Amino acid sequence: MSPPHSRTAFRPCIDLHSGQVKQIVGGSLNDKDESQLKTNFVSSEPPSYYANLYRKHNLTGAHVIKLGPGNDDAAKECLRTWPDGLQVGGGITLDNAQFWIDAGAAKVIVTSYLFPGAKFSLERLQAISEAVGKDRLVVDVSCRKRGAEWIVAMDKWQTMTDMKVNQESLDILAKYCSEFLVHAADVEGLCKGIDEDLVKVLGEWTNIPTTYAGGANALGDLELVDSLSGGKVDLTYGSALDVFGGKTVKFDDCVAWNKADAHAQAK
Repeated sequence: MSPPHSRTAFRPCIDLHSGQVKQIVGGSLNDKDESQLKTNFVSSEPPSYYANLYRKHNLTGAHVIKLGPGNDDAAKECLRTWPDGLQVGGGITLDNAQFWIDAGAAKVIVTSYLFPGAKFSLERLQAISEAVGKDRLVVDVSCRKRGAEWIVAMDKWQTMTDMKVNQESLDILAKYCSEFLVHAADVEGLCKGIDEDLVKVLGEWTNIPTTYAGGANALGDLELVDSLSGGKVDLTYGSALDVFGGKTVKFDDCVAWNKADAHAQAK
Protein backbone atom coordinates (compact mmCIF):
# COMPACT_ATOMS: atom_id res chain seq x y z
CA MET A 1 0.00 0.00 0.00
CA SER A 2 1.24 3.50 -0.72
CA PRO A 3 2.73 5.22 2.32
CA PRO A 4 0.67 8.02 3.87
CA HIS A 5 1.79 11.50 2.93
CA SER A 6 0.97 14.99 4.07
CA ARG A 7 0.54 16.56 0.66
CA THR A 8 -0.30 15.77 -2.94
CA ALA A 9 2.24 13.50 -4.64
CA PHE A 10 3.16 12.97 -8.28
CA ARG A 11 1.96 9.56 -9.48
CA PRO A 12 3.18 8.50 -12.94
CA CYS A 13 1.46 6.41 -15.61
CA ILE A 14 2.16 4.12 -18.54
CA ASP A 15 -0.70 4.20 -21.05
CA LEU A 16 -0.54 1.32 -23.53
CA HIS A 17 -2.30 1.27 -26.90
CA SER A 18 -1.60 -1.43 -29.50
CA GLY A 19 1.43 -2.51 -27.48
CA GLN A 20 3.09 0.92 -27.44
CA VAL A 21 3.36 3.66 -24.83
CA LYS A 22 1.13 6.50 -26.01
CA GLN A 23 -0.63 9.60 -24.79
CA ILE A 24 -4.17 9.83 -26.14
CA VAL A 25 -6.96 12.39 -25.89
CA GLY A 26 -9.26 10.51 -23.51
CA GLY A 27 -12.57 11.29 -25.17
CA SER A 28 -11.33 10.13 -28.59
CA LEU A 29 -11.04 6.41 -27.80
CA ASN A 30 -13.69 4.60 -29.80
CA ASP A 31 -13.78 0.87 -30.55
CA LYS A 32 -16.22 1.38 -33.39
CA ASP A 33 -14.32 4.13 -35.20
CA GLU A 34 -10.53 4.13 -34.91
CA SER A 35 -10.39 7.21 -37.14
CA GLN A 36 -11.62 9.30 -34.20
CA LEU A 37 -8.48 8.47 -32.19
CA LYS A 38 -6.41 11.53 -31.36
CA THR A 39 -2.86 10.69 -30.30
CA ASN A 40 -0.60 13.25 -28.66
CA PHE A 41 2.48 11.06 -28.37
CA VAL A 42 3.84 7.66 -29.39
CA SER A 43 7.01 6.63 -27.58
CA SER A 44 10.04 5.27 -29.39
CA GLU A 45 11.02 3.64 -26.10
CA PRO A 46 9.74 0.21 -25.00
CA PRO A 47 7.29 0.07 -22.08
CA SER A 48 10.05 -1.30 -19.85
CA TYR A 49 11.91 2.01 -20.22
CA TYR A 50 9.21 3.80 -18.24
CA ALA A 51 8.83 1.02 -15.68
CA ASN A 52 12.58 1.18 -15.07
CA LEU A 53 12.51 4.97 -14.86
CA TYR A 54 9.80 4.88 -12.20
CA ARG A 55 11.58 2.10 -10.32
CA LYS A 56 14.83 4.09 -10.32
CA HIS A 57 13.07 6.98 -8.58
CA ASN A 58 10.86 4.73 -6.41
CA LEU A 59 7.67 6.26 -7.79
CA THR A 60 5.29 3.76 -6.22
CA GLY A 61 1.65 3.64 -7.22
CA ALA A 62 2.28 4.21 -10.92
CA HIS A 63 -0.56 2.85 -13.05
CA VAL A 64 -0.20 0.85 -16.26
CA ILE A 65 -3.39 1.16 -18.30
CA LYS A 66 -4.14 -1.20 -21.20
CA LEU A 67 -6.28 0.80 -23.63
CA GLY A 68 -7.88 -1.95 -25.68
CA PRO A 69 -6.52 -5.27 -26.99
CA GLY A 70 -2.94 -6.13 -27.89
CA ASN A 71 -1.36 -4.76 -24.72
CA ASP A 72 -0.92 -7.80 -22.48
CA ASP A 73 2.69 -8.49 -23.50
CA ALA A 74 3.62 -4.83 -23.03
CA ALA A 75 2.02 -4.82 -19.57
CA LYS A 76 3.85 -8.01 -18.59
CA GLU A 77 7.10 -6.40 -19.75
CA CYS A 78 6.46 -3.52 -17.35
CA LEU A 79 5.72 -5.89 -14.46
CA ARG A 80 8.85 -7.94 -15.08
CA THR A 81 10.85 -4.71 -14.94
CA TRP A 82 9.39 -3.67 -11.58
CA PRO A 83 7.65 -6.59 -9.84
CA ASP A 84 5.18 -5.44 -7.16
CA GLY A 85 5.84 -1.81 -8.03
CA LEU A 86 3.11 -1.04 -10.55
CA GLN A 87 -0.67 -1.16 -10.76
CA VAL A 88 -2.38 -2.63 -13.84
CA GLY A 89 -5.76 -1.71 -15.30
CA GLY A 90 -7.72 -2.24 -18.50
CA GLY A 91 -9.91 -5.28 -19.02
CA ILE A 92 -9.51 -6.50 -15.43
CA THR A 93 -12.18 -9.02 -14.39
CA LEU A 94 -12.75 -11.59 -11.67
CA ASP A 95 -11.35 -14.23 -14.03
CA ASN A 96 -8.00 -12.53 -14.71
CA ALA A 97 -7.36 -10.30 -11.67
CA GLN A 98 -5.29 -12.90 -9.81
CA PHE A 99 -3.33 -13.62 -13.01
CA TRP A 100 -2.10 -10.03 -13.06
CA ILE A 101 -1.24 -10.10 -9.35
CA ASP A 102 0.75 -13.30 -9.96
CA ALA A 103 2.41 -11.62 -12.95
CA GLY A 104 3.80 -8.94 -10.63
CA ALA A 105 1.15 -6.23 -10.30
CA ALA A 106 1.13 -4.50 -6.91
CA LYS A 107 -2.57 -3.86 -7.43
CA VAL A 108 -5.19 -4.34 -10.13
CA ILE A 109 -7.44 -1.51 -11.30
CA VAL A 110 -11.05 -2.29 -12.21
CA THR A 111 -13.89 -0.31 -13.80
CA SER A 112 -15.94 -1.82 -16.61
CA TYR A 113 -16.27 -5.25 -14.96
CA LEU A 114 -18.21 -3.61 -12.12
CA PHE A 115 -20.86 -2.29 -14.53
CA PRO A 116 -22.48 -5.12 -16.53
CA GLY A 117 -24.89 -3.47 -18.93
CA ALA A 118 -23.60 -0.11 -17.60
CA LYS A 119 -25.29 -0.80 -14.23
CA PHE A 120 -23.26 -1.02 -11.02
CA SER A 121 -22.96 -4.51 -9.51
CA LEU A 122 -22.09 -4.59 -5.81
CA GLU A 123 -21.87 -8.37 -6.09
CA ARG A 124 -19.09 -8.13 -8.67
CA LEU A 125 -17.18 -5.64 -6.54
CA GLN A 126 -17.48 -7.87 -3.49
CA ALA A 127 -16.36 -10.91 -5.48
CA ILE A 128 -13.23 -9.35 -7.00
CA SER A 129 -12.32 -7.74 -3.68
CA GLU A 130 -12.59 -11.09 -1.93
CA ALA A 131 -10.59 -12.81 -4.68
CA VAL A 132 -7.51 -10.57 -4.66
CA GLY A 133 -7.93 -8.80 -1.33
CA LYS A 134 -9.06 -5.24 -0.62
CA ASP A 135 -5.45 -4.07 -0.33
CA ARG A 136 -4.74 -5.25 -3.88
CA LEU A 137 -7.74 -3.56 -5.50
CA VAL A 138 -8.04 -0.09 -7.02
CA VAL A 139 -11.40 1.11 -8.35
CA ASP A 140 -11.22 3.44 -11.33
CA VAL A 141 -14.06 5.91 -10.99
CA SER A 142 -13.19 7.72 -14.19
CA CYS A 143 -15.98 10.03 -15.14
CA ARG A 144 -17.55 12.65 -17.37
CA LYS A 145 -19.36 15.75 -16.22
CA ARG A 146 -23.06 16.00 -16.95
CA GLY A 147 -24.54 19.28 -15.74
CA ALA A 148 -23.36 19.77 -12.16
CA GLU A 149 -22.64 16.07 -11.60
CA TRP A 150 -19.97 13.56 -12.56
CA ILE A 151 -21.01 10.17 -13.95
CA VAL A 152 -18.74 7.11 -14.00
CA ALA A 153 -17.80 6.21 -17.58
CA MET A 154 -16.65 2.74 -18.71
CA ASP A 155 -15.37 0.98 -21.85
CA LYS A 156 -12.49 3.42 -22.35
CA TRP A 157 -14.84 6.27 -21.30
CA GLN A 158 -17.26 5.60 -24.17
CA THR A 159 -20.25 4.42 -22.10
CA MET A 160 -21.98 6.26 -19.27
CA THR A 161 -22.99 4.12 -16.28
CA ASP A 162 -25.75 4.54 -13.69
CA MET A 163 -23.29 5.65 -10.96
CA LYS A 164 -22.81 9.25 -9.92
CA VAL A 165 -19.51 10.17 -8.30
CA ASN A 166 -20.50 11.45 -4.87
CA GLN A 167 -19.97 10.85 -1.15
CA GLU A 168 -22.42 7.96 -1.04
CA SER A 169 -21.03 6.02 -3.99
CA LEU A 170 -17.39 6.51 -2.97
CA ASP A 171 -18.17 5.33 0.56
CA ILE A 172 -19.68 2.13 -0.84
CA LEU A 173 -16.71 1.48 -3.13
CA ALA A 174 -14.15 2.26 -0.41
CA LYS A 175 -15.38 -0.66 1.69
CA TYR A 176 -13.95 -3.05 -0.89
CA CYS A 177 -10.85 -1.34 -2.29
CA SER A 178 -7.73 0.40 -1.04
CA GLU A 179 -7.45 3.19 -3.59
CA PHE A 180 -9.28 5.23 -6.23
CA LEU A 181 -8.03 6.27 -9.65
CA VAL A 182 -10.03 9.08 -11.25
CA HIS A 183 -9.58 10.03 -14.89
CA ALA A 184 -11.50 13.19 -15.76
CA ALA A 185 -12.27 11.93 -19.26
CA ASP A 186 -13.55 15.26 -20.59
CA VAL A 187 -10.16 16.94 -20.08
CA GLU A 188 -7.86 13.89 -20.35
CA GLY A 189 -5.07 14.50 -22.86
CA LEU A 190 -6.04 18.08 -23.64
CA CYS A 191 -3.40 19.78 -21.44
CA LYS A 192 -5.83 22.64 -20.84
CA GLY A 193 -5.99 22.43 -17.07
CA ILE A 194 -7.46 20.15 -14.43
CA ASP A 195 -11.11 19.86 -13.42
CA GLU A 196 -10.72 21.94 -10.25
CA ASP A 197 -14.26 21.34 -9.05
CA LEU A 198 -13.81 17.56 -9.26
CA VAL A 199 -10.48 17.66 -7.40
CA LYS A 200 -12.04 19.75 -4.64
CA VAL A 201 -14.97 17.41 -4.04
CA LEU A 202 -12.71 14.35 -4.21
CA GLY A 203 -10.74 15.90 -1.35
CA GLU A 204 -14.00 16.24 0.59
CA TRP A 205 -15.45 12.85 -0.28
CA THR A 206 -12.54 10.38 -0.24
CA ASN A 207 -10.94 8.74 2.76
CA ILE A 208 -8.61 6.37 0.94
CA PRO A 209 -5.64 7.19 -1.34
CA THR A 210 -6.93 8.80 -4.53
CA THR A 211 -5.13 9.74 -7.74
CA TYR A 212 -6.54 12.25 -10.22
CA ALA A 213 -5.57 12.33 -13.91
CA GLY A 214 -6.71 14.73 -16.60
CA GLY A 215 -5.63 18.06 -18.03
CA ALA A 216 -2.61 18.82 -15.82
CA ASN A 217 -0.30 21.11 -17.80
CA ALA A 218 2.03 22.86 -15.32
CA LEU A 219 4.21 21.92 -12.38
CA GLY A 220 2.11 24.30 -10.30
CA ASP A 221 -0.82 21.91 -10.70
CA LEU A 222 0.73 19.78 -7.95
CA GLU A 223 0.40 22.72 -5.57
CA LEU A 224 -3.08 23.50 -6.92
CA VAL A 225 -4.33 19.94 -6.35
CA ASP A 226 -2.71 19.93 -2.91
CA SER A 227 -4.54 23.14 -2.02
CA LEU A 228 -7.90 22.12 -3.49
CA SER A 229 -7.93 18.63 -1.94
CA GLY A 230 -6.19 19.34 1.34
CA GLY A 231 -3.37 17.04 0.25
CA LYS A 232 -5.71 14.04 -0.04
CA VAL A 233 -5.56 13.66 -3.84
CA ASP A 234 -2.44 12.76 -5.85
CA LEU A 235 -1.82 13.92 -9.42
CA THR A 236 -0.83 12.19 -12.64
CA TYR A 237 0.65 14.06 -15.60
CA GLY A 238 0.35 12.69 -19.11
CA SER A 239 0.79 14.59 -22.35
CA ALA A 240 2.33 17.65 -20.68
CA LEU A 241 5.26 15.65 -19.27
CA ASP A 242 8.59 15.82 -21.09
CA VAL A 243 9.06 12.03 -21.03
CA PHE A 244 5.85 11.85 -23.08
CA GLY A 245 6.89 14.56 -25.51
CA GLY A 246 5.40 17.40 -23.49
CA LYS A 247 6.83 20.89 -23.29
CA THR A 248 5.48 22.29 -20.03
CA VAL A 249 6.33 19.84 -17.20
CA LYS A 250 9.68 18.21 -16.47
CA PHE A 251 9.72 14.70 -15.05
CA ASP A 252 12.73 15.58 -12.87
CA ASP A 253 10.81 18.48 -11.32
CA CYS A 254 7.96 16.12 -10.38
CA VAL A 255 10.45 13.72 -8.79
CA ALA A 256 11.96 16.63 -6.87
CA TRP A 257 8.50 17.60 -5.59
CA ASN A 258 8.00 14.11 -4.15
CA LYS A 259 11.48 14.06 -2.64
CA ALA A 260 10.91 17.42 -0.97
CA ASP A 261 7.76 16.06 0.68
CA ALA A 262 9.56 12.88 1.81
CA HIS A 263 12.37 15.01 3.25
CA ALA A 264 9.89 17.19 5.13
CA GLN A 265 8.17 14.14 6.63
CA ALA A 266 11.51 12.70 7.72
CA LYS A 267 12.29 15.75 9.85
